[in-house]
Amino acid sequence: MQHHHRQPKNHSAPAAPSKPAQAHRPPAAGGVFYRLTGKLLLSLLLAAGGGLFVYYTGARLMRSFEPQPEPKKVVEVPLKDAEWQSMVEGLDKLSRSYRGRVGIYIKDLESGKTWDYNADRLFPSASLVKVPIMAAVFEKIKLGDLTLDTQIKLTRRERVGGSGSLKWVREGTSLSVMEIIYKMITESDNTATKMLIDYVSMPYLDGAFKDFGLVHTNITPEGMSLSSGRVKRDNFTTAREMASLMERIYAGQLVSKESSEFMLDVLKHNKSRSRLRKGLPLGWEIGHKTGLLRKNCHDVGIVFSPRGDYVIAVLTGEAPNYTEAKNFISRVAKLTYKYYKIDADFAALSGVQGAARGS
Repeated sequence: MQHHHRQPKNHSAPAAPSKPAQAHRPPAAGGVFYRLTGKLLLSLLLAAGGGLFVYYTGARLMRSFEPQPEPKKVVEVPLKDAEWQSMVEGLDKLSRSYRGRVGIYIKDLESGKTWDYNADRLFPSASLVKVPIMAAVFEKIKLGDLTLDTQIKLTRRERVGGSGSLKWVREGTSLSVMEIIYKMITESDNTATKMLIDYVSMPYLDGAFKDFGLVHTNITPEGMSLSSGRVKRDNFTTAREMASLMERIYAGQLVSKESSEFMLDVLKHNKSRSRLRKGLPLGWEIGHKTGLLRKNCHDVGIVFSPRGDYVIAVLTGEAPNYTEAKNFISRVAKLTYKYYKIDADFAALSGVQGAARGS
C-alpha cells in the first residue's frame, strides 16, 4: 500500500524540539512494550500513580532497556474444529435473537478460522473512529511531522463534553501527543480527540483512512457531533474493517511494528469495564475500544486467552436501550470465554495426555 505524504493545512509546522532527537523516539521502539520487564514496570507505575505523568515517565524509563527478541507464543491447546463449530453455532443463535441491528466478526489468530454475522453492515462508528485516528497520528509521527513529545495547547474551541476528563483542564494547558492519545483511547476523551483532529486536520485524516485501505470507515465533521439525533453525514464503519484494524495492530503491521506495539499497549489500558471486558474473566488481558452514540453501542478488540488470541468486533445499532446492548456484547464475549477457557478438568486431562506423549 502506497502512503501519500499529506501536510496539514490548518496549522504551522511544529517547533523544533529542544531535546536531542533520540529522546523523542516513540517509547515503544524496539518492542519494549512486549518485553516482560517493561510491561511489569509500566503496570507497577500505573498502579502506583494512575496518571498520565506516571505513564509518560515509565515509558521514558523503559527506553533504557536493551531490545530483546520476542519469543513466539505457543498455543498448546488450540480450539478443535468441533469446538469452533459449536461456538459459532451458539453465536449465530445469540445474534439472531438480538432485537436491534448487529454485526459481528471473530477471528482465531492461531488457526485463522473466522466467523461473521452481518460483518459488512454499516453502523455509525461512534468512538470506534478514535482507533483509526490514533493510527493516522502515528503515521504523522512516522513521516517526521511530529513526535510523541510534541506539545499541543488546549483551547476553548477544543473543549468538548461527554467522555473524558480533559474538558475540566484549564484552557491553555499544554499536553504531549502521547498524553492526548492515551486520554483519547483509555477514557474515550472527546476533548483529546478534538485536539488531535484540529492539529492534523480533517482532510489529512480522511486521506489517511483511505491509505489504510478502509473502504467503509470514514470521518466527517458532522460525524464527530455528540448529538443524540441523526446527523446529515455520520461517521460509519463495519465489524470487518474494525476487526481488520485490530488484527493489523496485533500483527505489528499498522503504520510500523513499533507504532503497533504502542497502540496495542494503550488499548490494553482501556478503562471500560462493561461490554467485552465484563464477559471475560478478570485474569484475561484484552486490548479494546468501545463506542456509544446515537443508539449505537460497540466494542472491538483483541482477547488474549489460554487457548489462543482472537479478534472480536461486536457492533450494535437501533438498540432498545444501551443497557440491553451492553449486556448483549457481554454475552457474546462470555460465550467465547466458554470455549477459550481452560478449566480444572480440561487442564487435568491435558496434563495426562501430555504425560502420555512424553512417556
